[in-house]
Amino acid sequence: MFGALGRFVTRFRWFVIAAWIVLAVVVSATAPALQSTQDNSEFLPDHYESIEAADLQQEKFSDAFTPGAILVIEREDGGELTQEDQAAVATFAEDLTPELGEKTFQPLVIAQDEKGDPNLSEDGAVMFAVIPLAEDATGFDTQAFDDAELLRDSIDELSEGTGLDIRATGSVPQGLDSQESSEDTLLIVGIATIVLIIGLLALIFRSVLICLLPIVTVALVSMIATGAIAWANDIFDLKADSSVEQILVVVLYGVGTDYILFFLFRHRERLREGAAVKDSVVHSLDRAGEAIASAGGAVIVAFMALVLSSLSIFRAIGPALAIAVFVTLVAALTLVPALVSLLGKALFWPSKSWQKEPKHGVFNRFGERVGKRPGVVALASGGVMAVIALFALTFNPSFDFNSSLPKDVESTEALETFQEHFSAGAAEPVPVLVDAEGADVGPDDLAGLKSALEEAKGVDAVSDPMPSEDGTAYQLFLTLSDDPVSDAAQDNVDGPIREAAHEATPDGTEAYVGGTPGIFADMSKAMARDYKVVFPVAAAVIMLILALLLRSLVAPWFLMAAVGLGFAATLGATVIAFQHIGGESGLIFMLPIYIYLFVTALGTDYNILMIARLREEAREGRSPRDAAAWAVRHAGPTIGAAGLILAGTFASLMLGGNTLIVSMGFALAVGILIAAFVMSMFFTPALTALLGHAAWWPGHGDEARDGDHGDHGELHTPAEEKSAT
Repeated sequence: MFGALGRFVTRFRWFVIAAWIVLAVVVSATAPALQSTQDNSEFLPDHYESIEAADLQQEKFSDAFTPGAILVIEREDGGELTQEDQAAVATFAEDLTPELGEKTFQPLVIAQDEKGDPNLSEDGAVMFAVIPLAEDATGFDTQAFDDAELLRDSIDELSEGTGLDIRATGSVPQGLDSQESSEDTLLIVGIATIVLIIGLLALIFRSVLICLLPIVTVALVSMIATGAIAWANDIFDLKADSSVEQILVVVLYGVGTDYILFFLFRHRERLREGAAVKDSVVHSLDRAGEAIASAGGAVIVAFMALVLSSLSIFRAIGPALAIAVFVTLVAALTLVPALVSLLGKALFWPSKSWQKEPKHGVFNRFGERVGKRPGVVALASGGVMAVIALFALTFNPSFDFNSSLPKDVESTEALETFQEHFSAGAAEPVPVLVDAEGADVGPDDLAGLKSALEEAKGVDAVSDPMPSEDGTAYQLFLTLSDDPVSDAAQDNVDGPIREAAHEATPDGTEAYVGGTPGIFADMSKAMARDYKVVFPVAAAVIMLILALLLRSLVAPWFLMAAVGLGFAATLGATVIAFQHIGGESGLIFMLPIYIYLFVTALGTDYNILMIARLREEAREGRSPRDAAAWAVRHAGPTIGAAGLILAGTFASLMLGGNTLIVSMGFALAVGILIAAFVMSMFFTPALTALLGHAAWWPGHGDEARDGDHGDHGELHTPAEEKSAT
């Protein structure tokens, strides 16, 4: 099939190239912009308690305000705030830009508590004021971030010459800073990725055109993939988080370059044997096409398994990445061979070294060790991964998204000042909603609930219960002792606070604890559920792909076991680096599922390439050990180069500057290095050599076929060839 595809592509190469260019132009001109959200509540299904609380609040307390921004006020000279300073803050409601109230913010500044006293710290040095969200405003859209910029500009104008330093934090300003940080990260990651790919390809091939090949290819693929993803998000109402564009850049360039390398190494190898360019393209696509398609299929399936997630953040990013990989895969099988066929041998200009078979001394030695002592190699490589994997047991998930913001942005600095002078939870009171529909309950009947909540761990203060207009619901607000986005707040809400709320409600009523810590607590439960569903489904479908590719029921089991060990080792290495060495209290909760999907999917890519080459060598009549040695010799350079480039592209995420992206970049880079240089290079071929003919049961795809034998000439092991020279 892939040979026929190669013949078609080489024959109609101009049409293939033109079709890709036209498609990219049309999609980029007609597709909507790719949107993302930072509203964590949008990621959860309706049946979770925090969402039920939000729905009840919206239904019964639509006039209740939601904090959109918090102004933190200090004197520029660091002194105590005077009565005149406090009065100046109180006049902001009259002077702030009126247009803000029509869009994101209400034209109101709340600078006093319920008793009418100013929100002043005990030392008198800091004051805060709250600006509520406008009705029906979410605070997480593009309009909100535009209004946050306008708000800051207005505050700067009003405070000029007053001697006051006023900084904005809270959900909307934090969202603005996060968006700007993401844009900066995207630019940094994009530049670093391109520079890295060009640099590594230059070292490997010493060719100008090969350095440009993945850049041109991915540029076209990116235009089409981004448009297709935006259409899919609109059609299926998917909510992608703000990191999706950064991850897309890395996936497109990393995976795209990998698949191009899979093809180019095979093409170069065939040209050295004297084949014409077109014949080499057809042959290379025939031999490498199945491995590339199977590898891409495994990645797509792994990403699509995320549609089973209960969190819309993963239901959106899964199809997005699957679409990106699918377009990249089709390009690798059509556009790249067409371009290579068109360029001919000029593709390798100005280098001439491609015409000579490299000695591959390192990979020869690797192959010899695997072939001679597969048991020792399997034990050593598997043992290293197992030891590191033990540290994965100490992984502590964190939901503190604010920690992922850069430390030098305004919202972070303002929040730190706020938390130094006020109760950490004062920035965002946590709502407790009581559904009293059908129950004869008055405010006095909720005194026991208020008392129970006041005694709950992590609660500093509880407001009096406020009835809805129809008297069928009540609302209380908790001031927590911890930052509402912290892990401590989440643990307290999901434990003693919810327990107290549920146990102390009067008969016939039901209490729901919501707010940001409630949302994070429910996301934690959703993640636990997803681990039990998404992981096994992705593994099962990838095993099915491997079984169909290899026509074996044995090989998929040890290949997936190897990938699973690689996943655990990756998570363990990240825990060592950030929790044990870096001193972080935890790692962002999404990390394991990203590691699993990328390391499982892309690690399987390298396994497929190695096992496919090993099968090919075995079909030429080599023994299992000799086949493993030759497979490492021939596939090793490809996997090594692809692994370095992909790990480097993931490592570029570490330049993003926030904890979430840095930890993700480190984890994925380490995972790819483990998958390429430990698992695929040593563990997989060593296990296959140990199992021998049994690894291919019942299809026995390692048996010689007509036309396979002699493709490399007279049979010699790498060691024999070395001694002969």
